[in-house]
Amino acid sequence: MKAMILAAGEGRRMRPLTDSTPKPLLTVGGVTLLEHHILRLREAGVTSLVVNASHLGDQIERFCGDGSAWGVDIQISREVQPLETAGGIIAALPHLSSEPFLVVNGDVFTDFPFATLLNVRVRPRGGHLILVDNPSHNPSGDFRLQDHTVRPAATTVEASQALATLTFSGIALYHPDFFSGCEPGKRALKPLFDEAIEEGLLSGQYFGGRWSDIGTPDRLDALNH
Repeated sequence: MKAMILAAGEGRRMRPLTDSTPKPLLTVGGVTLLEHHILRLREAGVTSLVVNASHLGDQIERFCGDGSAWGVDIQISREVQPLETAGGIIAALPHLSSEPFLVVNGDVFTDFPFATLLNVRVRPRGGHLILVDNPSHNPSGDFRLQDHTVRPAATTVEASQALATLTFSGIALYHPDFFSGCEPGKRALKPLFDEAIEEGLLSGQYFGGRWSDIGTPDRLDALNH
């Protein structure tokens, strides 16, 4: 299985830290977020990686090299300007496989066991999302999970009481056909999720371990402490 680490974002909410350092190169416990992912993916047996880069992309490219420093193979997918999540994945598809591949946001910190995804089956045009408890900055959540099928977020009090909402972790498996018909360019991921949910093609699982979205300097500082 191949994996992609999303590292092209501008990190506007992390300014001024990201004025001179791309967000995935900020450190947790003295190790960059990007290296945390590389190491955990390698431990899971995933050694063929793609990293996209745009904002301060030369730093990302120099840091990664060819991946040999970690015993993995890394290919860089450069973007002239950030293409948002779906756009970045679509641009990187030539570097990825015709088989389902793993994607992880470069600005999250987690101990999620990536090896558990190696045997997950993803249907054509489908995906598989890892969902977590709602953090304080996203109290309403993103989706619901019912019998390993991802559902829309609750729209009524009764629905929310029957099935709690959860937050998308930024970790997912995608079949390449999930992006079929999408033209290259800037594109958000949420509309593709909505289409897949409507067609019943989006599965998921809950993860209750360590996970943090490093979205602001305060969150990064709290995590380091």
